Amino acid sequence: MTPYIAECFGTMLLILLGEGVVAGVLLRGTKSENAGWLTIVLAWGLAVMIAIYAVGRISGAHLNPAVTLALFIAGDFPGDQVFGYFIAQFVGAFIGAVLVWLHYFPHWKITENPQTKLAVFATSPAIRSVPNNMFSEILGTMVLTLAILFIGANQFTEGLNPIAVGALISTIGFSLGGTTGFAINPARDLAPRIAHAILPIPGKGASDWSYSWIPVVGPLIGGALGAFLFNLLF
Repeated sequence: MTPYIAECFGTMLLILLGEGVVAGVLLRGTKSENAGWLTIVLAWGLAVMIAIYAVGRISGAHLNPAVTLALFIAGDFPGDQVFGYFIAQFVGAFIGAVLVWLHYFPHWKITENPQTKLAVFATSPAIRSVPNNMFSEILGTMVLTLAILFIGANQFTEGLNPIAVGALISTIGFSLGGTTGFAINPARDLAPRIAHAILPIPGKGASDWSYSWIPVVGPLIGGALGAFLFNLLF
């Protein structure tokens, strides 16, 4: 398996498990309906952990363009592979979103609220405010990339790094995720949003493209800032 295929597979697994739990909590008629924010945040952390275990030894398991950018700026990743990783991550996220749609196929029709259906695929703000929503995504992703670089700078018993990163994701979700849903990953939001737009989901409504640029631009800025701060301090 090449690093690009591994990165695609890992991101697909991340989205399948991460957005899968969102679908289970939000869609009507599932056994996990209304399980709540705690379930979603914990499951996203576990999804990241599993995806890292799956492909970390092959691609480094970036699973996120903001992480790839941060590692490049920090001098830990070659520039000639950055664009290839971006493509692999977006393709993997799209495939993962399609699999979530297929897995919950009967539940889309009985779920009436279009915003609920979109929330399975993409994030949205609790209070819509471009400056505040952008700041939330920048700050959350800066914490993510800075912490990943911290983790990489320490010696862990072999196999514990993915657990630390999974716990980091859940911590960000609990502490900073209540404002925008903590996309902190352009591929995680944009590729599934595209899937939402093109898949034949009954009563799905609009894909909220007016907001879609924030969970792309914000995380890229946050990833770059995290790397610059790490280089400055350490």
